[in-house]
Amino acid sequence: MDSRVAIEENSQDSRLSSAYDTAMEALSSLITRQKRGDRSQVGGKYGKLDRMLMYVKILGLEDHLANLKIIHVAGTKGKGSTCTFCEAILRECGFRTGLFTSPHLIDVRERFRLDGLDIAEDKFLHYFWECWNQLKENVTDDLPMPPLFQFLTVLAFKIFSSEKIDVAVFEVGIGGSDDSTNVIKDPVVCGISPLGMDHMETLGDTLGLIASHKAGIFKPQVPAFTVPQLSEAMNVLEERANGLMVPLEVAMPLDCKKLNGFKLSLSGHHQFTNAGLAVALCKCWLQRTGNWEKLFQHASPEEEILPKAFLRGLSTAHLSGRAQIVHDSSLKSLNMSGVNGSSSGDLIFYLDGAHSPESMEACASWFSTAVKENNNTSLFSPSCSKFLTMEGVCGNGSTKLENESNKIFKQILLFNCMDVRDPQILFPTLVDTCASSGTYFSKAIFVPSISKYSKVTSASSAVPLDSLSKDLTWQFNLQRAWEKIIHGKDVSNKSLQMNIAKSFPSRKFIHEDISNCSPTDGHFACSVVVSSLPLTINWLRDSVKENPSLRIQERQPLQFQKTTDYERLCRNLGARIPYQLGLNESSGTCKSAKEIEENCTPEEA
Repeated sequence: MDSRVAIEENSQDSRLSSAYDTAMEALSSLITRQKRGDRSQVGGKYGKLDRMLMYVKILGLEDHLANLKIIHVAGTKGKGSTCTFCEAILRECGFRTGLFTSPHLIDVRERFRLDGLDIAEDKFLHYFWECWNQLKENVTDDLPMPPLFQFLTVLAFKIFSSEKIDVAVFEVGIGGSDDSTNVIKDPVVCGISPLGMDHMETLGDTLGLIASHKAGIFKPQVPAFTVPQLSEAMNVLEERANGLMVPLEVAMPLDCKKLNGFKLSLSGHHQFTNAGLAVALCKCWLQRTGNWEKLFQHASPEEEILPKAFLRGLSTAHLSGRAQIVHDSSLKSLNMSGVNGSSSGDLIFYLDGAHSPESMEACASWFSTAVKENNNTSLFSPSCSKFLTMEGVCGNGSTKLENESNKIFKQILLFNCMDVRDPQILFPTLVDTCASSGTYFSKAIFVPSISKYSKVTSASSAVPLDSLSKDLTWQFNLQRAWEKIIHGKDVSNKSLQMNIAKSFPSRKFIHEDISNCSPTDGHFACSVVVSSLPLTINWLRDSVKENPSLRIQERQPLQFQKTTDYERLCRNLGARIPYQLGLNESSGTCKSAKEIEENCTPEEA
């Protein structure tokens, strides 16, 4: 009987998996392949929000959408983290929660959380096909099937209304005024997270224009909160709020003293800004729905000490790919059993999806702090658009930590971004911010984002699921921008073309002294382009397995973005010089770059 039950369960799992794959194929057919910023119509004669309202009506969701008690959050950076904090806080207060965020990293179901968990496959399939079939039956030349994000948005409305949740938290996709989520007409409260220069091809090339789009989610007389913004953005938000009689308040970053010994679950100092906004939004939601008095009868929303439910939510909220530290589990198991009588090295991934100058600065600041404080944590999640990667290796330019004298550390950048991003802005921000804290990358690896782990290709990718990208032109452009930072001059296309045939690094790449780098001869010791993310992960694992002393995490500088003789000397002599210069022979410790610059002359170097 046990065997028969096991066979039936396996058969059911197989059928469910096949049905899910079919749904993912259908969903992928909605990807328009449009370049971001392309303002051409998807099809039909209606605008985006008009189409969205028609889709909502076809699915019979008008009244249900109006009855959802929604927190609606826009912003340039931090809006996903803010939404995640809000969901966790209100769930800890005892409410049934729904959370809609984007993008997903591995599985599209990540975008739909019910009570803190990704929606189950069977439940997702039920709602997916219900929406799909109803829309398919009603499409016309004037009203075609919705593109991917619009479909996912109406699917979220369907899921949350059908599941009878108490609170729905919606993250805006891009902008606000014209975003698909902006068919939400009567939210309980709105939030605007930190604003910056991003999606300029769609939202405009000034902070004021971007703020105007974000403020488009404000609704007449509905309370709204934002965080401290630059005056150009704040003036626009206040003007829009005044025009709609919106009570707009500024939520200050959360004071760590209010955490009463708890620790924010999302890492990085910038998360205190997001947490402060989330606390303000949740307090307002509780007050406007009449729940604050029920839950916290003897407490005032203005009190300094946060309710325990808030503290639990802030300390348990989880969002993959945002300042996430992951200790590779495959190597952890090897270390438990031993490899040839000894443990292997360590492989730690520091993951973040930063893609604007402001978020890259926050990411680099977090990364620099994390590598000094945290050397062991988490499980690995490989499918993120951008990775900051740490591992351990022997070789020139290495360094040892006092408490782990046998470990040699190297820091490696594993990177990709969309081609609408400007690496000439992102890379210097990353390098300068890390260098200011004494953190440097010894190697850089550039890969396409496509991964065998993804269930649905990204809307920005035209690469089929079953193939890896063959066109690495963009990755070589990224490498060229990186090499320019290192060497202070452009690397020719010819030099890069010489490297295409050897787009997978040799075993010695990770150990190679970058002073041997000769881009003019087509020899790159500082960086490499690899055609596949999964292959890169396996290559890193193999490199660490072969070197028990390795933790891939060494400090080696690139190029200082200043003009002193010292930095020019470092640039000319290569990346090893700050270690030689900064080594205190009596103590074996390294000085910071600032100490070196203040106390040493170029001749001493």
